[in-house]
Amino acid sequence: MKKTLLTLTSSLSILALSATLTHAQSLRHCAKRDTVVERLAEKYGESRQALGLGTQGAVVEIFASESSGSWTITVTMPNGSTCLMATGQAYEELAEVLPKEGDDA
Repeated sequence: MKKTLLTLTSSLSILALSATLTHAQSLRHCAKRDTVVERLAEKYGESRQALGLGTQGAVVEIFASESSGSWTITVTMPNGSTCLMATGQAYEELAEVLPKEGDDA
């Protein structure tokens, strides 16, 4: 399961970091990490579900609420600035297993 979350997080970090931090900051979707985490918890009931390291020391995190199904992907830069990269609904935790090597599935 951890391997699946790491793979998912790695894939999402590439997607999330394709939008430049400068662009995200210009849209004003950034704040101090503590502020963002507190707001996600209080307003949406979201807690951290997965994390991974992106390029240039960025930390990519996935927050979600099991009760409402809402989710948020954030990127925190080394300077402490956290930006919202994507949000949505219908979050589900998956524990998929990769096919064995040589399996055509």
